[in-house]
Amino acid sequence: MKKIYIAAFTIVVAMINAQVIIGDAVGTAPANQKGSVLLEFAAGQNKGMVLPYVRTMPSTPTEGTIALDATSGTAARVKYFNGSWIDLSGQDGNITSALASQPTSAQVTEVAGAKTIVGSATTSADGVLVLESASKAMILPTVEDVQNVVNPAPGMMVYVNKAGSKRLAVFNGTRWSFWKATTN
Repeated sequence: MKKIYIAAFTIVVAMINAQVIIGDAVGTAPANQKGSVLLEFAAGQNKGMVLPYVRTMPSTPTEGTIALDATSGTAARVKYFNGSWIDLSGQDGNITSALASQPTSAQVTEVAGAKTIVGSATTSADGVLVLESASKAMILPTVEDVQNVVNPAPGMMVYVNKAGSKRLAVFNGTRWSFWKATTN
């Protein structure tokens, strides 16, 4: 048992200021750009990152917070906080059936202050997963086409790396919404 605790402690200490790659040991960032990446995902998995379903949106979250607004099961939308909540979906999603399998606040006792922090030993940000870095970013899971994602979960985010259509995509439970960078 002592060996398990030592191994877990070693992993946690190694991850405090390290890059984390989920899904393989390579990730998607080119080798010469790994220094700017805090969290990345394996290539070719056709899977995305699922945002938390929030049944009551927090009134004063940390700027940069992203969540699936599940206050209405028939009008779910992906939102981020930048001083106020900004809708990223632009359209309602029906997640009523998905909410049936999600725990309610009556079923879950949250531990105040419990979170996973990547990139720092501490943070003042309030979130379940906090990426804390002044110089590194997260690379979203990459797919060639959202049609390749089998049975996407509500709140899923991916980066679409398709020739002529490179863009961010979020799934609100009913439809994908896309953001494509424009050049000036």
